[in-house]
Amino acid sequence: MTDLAKRAEKYRELIIDAQNYIWQNPETGYREWKTTKYLEEQYEKLGYTLNKAGDIPGFTAEIDTGKEGPTLLILGELDSLICPNHPDADKKTGAVHCCGHSAQSAALLGVAAALSEKDALEGLCGKIRLCAVPAEELIEIEYRNSLIKKGTIKYYGGKGEFLRRGFFDGVDLAFMVHTSTNSAVRGGSVGCRAKKISYKGVSAHAGGSPWNGVNALYAASNGLSAANAMRETFAESDLIRFHPIITHGGEAVNAIPELVTIEAYVRGRTFEAIEKANTKINRALVGAALSIGAKIEIDDMPGYSPLVNDTGMVEMCRDAYHSAFPGEEFGCTDHIGTGSTDMGDLAMIMPAVHPYCGGAKGTSHGMDYYIADPEKACVGSAMWQLEMIYTLLSNGASRAKKIIADFEPTFKSKKEFLAYLDSVELHGDRIIYNENGSADVSWR
Repeated sequence: MTDLAKRAEKYRELIIDAQNYIWQNPETGYREWKTTKYLEEQYEKLGYTLNKAGDIPGFTAEIDTGKEGPTLLILGELDSLICPNHPDADKKTGAVHCCGHSAQSAALLGVAAALSEKDALEGLCGKIRLCAVPAEELIEIEYRNSLIKKGTIKYYGGKGEFLRRGFFDGVDLAFMVHTSTNSAVRGGSVGCRAKKISYKGVSAHAGGSPWNGVNALYAASNGLSAANAMRETFAESDLIRFHPIITHGGEAVNAIPELVTIEAYVRGRTFEAIEKANTKINRALVGAALSIGAKIEIDDMPGYSPLVNDTGMVEMCRDAYHSAFPGEEFGCTDHIGTGSTDMGDLAMIMPAVHPYCGGAKGTSHGMDYYIADPEKACVGSAMWQLEMIYTLLSNGASRAKKIIADFEPTFKSKKEFLAYLDSVELHGDRIIYNENGSADVSWR
C-alpha cells in the first residue's frame, strides 16, 4: 500500500461520520439538498473551492498537481432509493440508502481529505476532479419530467446532466467505486430506455352506465399482458428486461378509470437491442389500447447507456486493490450485469470503470440492505481509490496515458453522444381515431 492510500486512515472519524449522516438523511434523485449542503461544508472546511450545480444538487472540486498530465474524474453518488419497508427508511418519504450511495459519498470525502494534505500530490501529475453527483437511481420519472418541463434538467441521470452542463469537460478518464457485498469488477452492465405510458379512456359510472366509458385500466392491463407475451421473443444474449409499475390506476372505484399511468424501463446489452425490444413493446402496448378503443401516450426517454468497463481501467483497479489489500480476494469477470447505471454514459466517450467495494450486507435495493462493515465500505474504499489515483497518475501518468491512447470511444465527442441521446427521445399520442372509424397508429 502506498503512503497516499494510508493517509485515509487518519480521517476515519470524518468518513464514518459522513456515512452515518447521509444514511440517516436519505434523499432521492435531484432532491439531495441536505446531503449536498453537508458535503459542501465538509469539503470547504478542507479548503476546497467548489463548482456548484446551483439549481440541482451536486458539485465538483478540482485538484491540480501543478504538473502537466491527464485529468482524472472520481465520482460519488448522492441519491437514495425508496423502500418504505426498510427499518431505516424515512417515515415520510420511504427513502433509504439501500443502494450503498451513502458509503460512496463518505469514501469520496475521505479521498478529498487525504488529497488536501500539503505533500499528498508528491509524485503525481495532471489533475484530479472529484464529483458529488446526483440522481443515479432512475426513479420518480414523473417528478423528473416536471424538472424537464421547467427547463431545470434535460436528462434523467445526474451524470448525463452534469456532462451536458460541462462539469466533465476536459476529463480524460474516470472511475467510481460502488458499495456492494464483496469487492469485484465485471465487464459492464446493460443500458436502459425510460418510459412513461399513459392510457387514456373515458370516465363513466362503473355500475350505472359502464358502456358509456372507455376503461383505461383494462387497456393498461391488456397492454402489460401483451408486453409480457413478447418476452420469449427476446434473444437471451441481448439481456432484455422490461419491468413496469402502475403509478396511477384511477380516481374512484365507482367510476370507469379514464387515466392510467405506468413507469417502465426497457433494458438491454446494446443500444441496438434496446431499440429493437422497445419497438416490440410499444407495438404491444399500442395494440392493447386500440383493442379497447382507448388512446395511449408514450414518452420514450434516453435512460442510461450500456456500461462497458475499459479493459485497461479494469486491470488498473484490480492491481490497485491487490496493492492496497495484499492477499484479499478480488473478483474479476467478464460478466455483464442486468442492472443499469449512468456511469455507462461516461464510458461512451472516455475510458471508465465502475468496480465494487465490499462492506454491505443484504439484498441490493431491498429491505435488508445495510452497511455492515463501514471500515471496509467507507475507509477501505477511500484507501483503494487513493491507490488507484497513485497507480494512474504517478510515473508521469504513464499508466493513464497508455489507457487513454488505447481507448476506442463509442462516440467521438460529448456533442455526438448527446445528439444520439436526443435522437431517441419520442413523445406523444400513438393512436389517432378518425371519424370514419379507422385509426392512424404509430409505435415509434
